[in-house]
This record gives sequence, structure tokens and C-alpha cells, in this order.
Amino acid sequence: MTREMPPNPAPHGPLGVEPVGPPWALRRFFAELGPGLITGAADDDPSGISTYSVAGAAFGYAPLWTALFSFPLMAAVQLMCARLGMVSGRGLASVIRRRYSRPVLWGACALLILANIINIGADLGGMAEASEMVTGVKAFLWTPLYAGLIVSLLFWSSYRQIARIFKWLTLVLFAYVLAAFLARPDWWAVLTATVVPRIEWSNGYLATFVAILGTTISPYLFFWQAAQEVEEERAAGRRTVQQRRSATDAELRRATTDVLTGMFFSNFVMYFIILTTAATLHAHGQTSIATARQAAEALRPLAGDGAYWLFTLGLIGTGMLGVPVLAGSCAYAVAEAEGWRGSLEDTPRLARRFYAVVAVSMLVGLMLDFIGLNAVAMLFWSAVVNGVLAPPLIVLVVLLTSDHTVMGKRVNPTLLRWLGWATAGIMTAATVGMFMTL
Repeated sequence: MTREMPPNPAPHGPLGVEPVGPPWALRRFFAELGPGLITGAADDDPSGISTYSVAGAAFGYAPLWTALFSFPLMAAVQLMCARLGMVSGRGLASVIRRRYSRPVLWGACALLILANIINIGADLGGMAEASEMVTGVKAFLWTPLYAGLIVSLLFWSSYRQIARIFKWLTLVLFAYVLAAFLARPDWWAVLTATVVPRIEWSNGYLATFVAILGTTISPYLFFWQAAQEVEEERAAGRRTVQQRRSATDAELRRATTDVLTGMFFSNFVMYFIILTTAATLHAHGQTSIATARQAAEALRPLAGDGAYWLFTLGLIGTGMLGVPVLAGSCAYAVAEAEGWRGSLEDTPRLARRFYAVVAVSMLVGLMLDFIGLNAVAMLFWSAVVNGVLAPPLIVLVVLLTSDHTVMGKRVNPTLLRWLGWATAGIMTAATVGMFMTL
């Protein structure tokens, strides 16, 4: 069924002529941003911040090239997920359920749930350790507090409301941009490291490379992106799958702009976290980060002793955006796999099983914080786990979005399809290399 084009909006301005020019073009650009931008913001979660900090401290400017390198890969995968949700009218797990066998379906869900629960525990632990750093209150008290706050907000509010409140805290991450300039880096070395890839055949470097790919190209983002495209359709009044099927050229163009913008901002922040930690920590011999205090020192050129507060606020803001996405994507996947009703826009009374999955995933993730693991190490290795588990899911995404029975005439363009295969191949090769160098 081909979707009808939406009616033209009411004309604006005098004589019924729609205003044009830079202010209106900019306003329209931001008005059309949606799930892709939110996904990009959630991508820079506490695990991402810690991974980029560890990379810059350990290897200096050398990993900067990964920001440019990973951008087309992550954008391609997220765009395929967005197109899948828009064209099929279903979430990723729902499409897998209808197209493949149950072992494939639950294998994909198991990979997602395993990666997500580890990530939830790591993010909660990172938020708690950062809070202990600035308050003196022990992290084991902060961890259940943050978990309870997130679950309560999801149960009695909505993720959209959470995003409205806490997205402003993520602006703290732009402090890394200012700190990078104040640290007076060697700009020629920065430029060289940005455009000339440098790969070391060592376990430490390859594990860091896998972690960078894993925290930028994460399984939970695949399920979340498709599910949120469906939520956008429902919000527009298309309640049935039949109404949501197919997409206009204009809608696909808007989705492309949305995804590319979200991924750009995600990698922009990534680039400057690596650059700042390289110019401050690595340049002064601090090549190993074991605590939140050590990671926060990268912001000292900008904020002095206030660096600890800036770092903590950034970690809390990104955690409050990222952890609900992790728990929510688990719930979307299980609900779609079982054919349950469920959405973060529903109330718990209407979607009990959906919210039960949210609560259980948060609880299990919380339990990981009480087995004595170092918070920063846990954040880093959760990114590695994401990098190891992502390739099979990327393969499924590429196959589904290249399948005419799923996508009709909207199958992947050639470039998108090959970028998807390249992403799966590169992440698999990096994982094999990491294990070979143990």
C-alpha cells in the first residue's frame, strides 16, 4: 500500500507565501530532526565517554582517525534501521519474527539483551562513581538511587519527558571542545592523526578499536532507531501496520538528514573527548585511567577544580538519556518478538509485560554493580562487548533491508548495502585480531 502524501501545511507569511531564507531554513531543519538526533545523543553515554577518554589517554592522538572512519559506518547502519522501521511499519524484532525462524529471532534478542544489561550496569556504575567524586557519598548508595529514579520516570512519565529535562546536561560535553583548544595541542600532529590511520598490532590497541566501534555502533541503537521511527508514525496518527507501511521520498530524505545529523554530533563529541584527553592526560604521562577523578582531569584546563563537576554533570546527563534507551530497547525487542503490546508511550497499566522487561533489565544491570568491578573498567569493557556482539545483528539488518519482501521498492541503495557489509566485516576482523593478540 502506498502512503498518501500528507496535505500541504497552511501557508505562512503575507499573501499566503511561505517565508524563505536562512532563519526559516534553519528552523525547518531543526523541526525535522527526531529519532536520529535522540539516538545520536544516547550514543554518547557514560560508556562512550569513558571509552573515548581511555583511548585518548592511552594512545594520544593516534585514535583520532576513528571518528572520521566510523562516521559513514554508523550512519549507514542507523539509516538502514530507520528505513526498516519507516517502510515496514514494524520494529526490528517484529520484522525478524515475521521473516526468520524463532532461533534466529531469539538469538538476535539474546545478543541485544546480554550487551544491554552489561551496558546498563556499567552506565549506572559510572554515574554513581562520578557522583561520589563530587559529593563524598559512596557509589553503592548512588547506584540504586539512579536506577530507581530512571525506572520511576519511565513508569510515571515518558522517555520524551526525560529527554526534555536531561538533554540540557549533555551540552556539558561541549566543554571538551573548549578544553581541547585551551590545552594547546600539537595541531599538526592532530591533523596527521585525523587523516592518516594508525593501527598497532597489539591487544590493547585492538581492544580499544573494538570498544570505539562498539560504543558508536551498538546493538541497542539498531532496535531503538527502528522502534522510534514506528513511534513517530503512531504519534502522527498511523496506528495500524497497514497505515504505516511504505514511505514517501520526502519522508526518507528527512530520515536521512535526521540520522546523519545525530551521528555527526555523536562523533563530533567523540573526536574532541579523544583530542582533549590526549592533549591533557597522555601528554603529561597519565596513560591509564582507573577512576572518574582521573578521567575528569582532562577538563581541568577549562574549569580547574570545577572539572569534576563538569564531568559528573555530563555523565549524569548522558546516563539519564542512555540508560532508558538500553532498558527500553530490551523491552521493545522482547515485546515485538512475542507480539505483546508495548511502548514507552503507553502507561504501565496498558503494557504490563513491556514495563516488566524494563524493570527486570534495570534490576539485573544494577546487580552487576555489586560484584566489585571497577566502574571505569566496566564502562570500557561493556563497549568491547557491544563491539563483539554487533556484527551478527548488522548482518541481519543488511539482509532485511535488502529484501524486497520486507522493503518492496525501498530496498537499500548499493552504497548503503556495501557500507553495511563493510561495517560487519571490519568489526568482525577487529574482534578476531583482538582475540588473536591476547
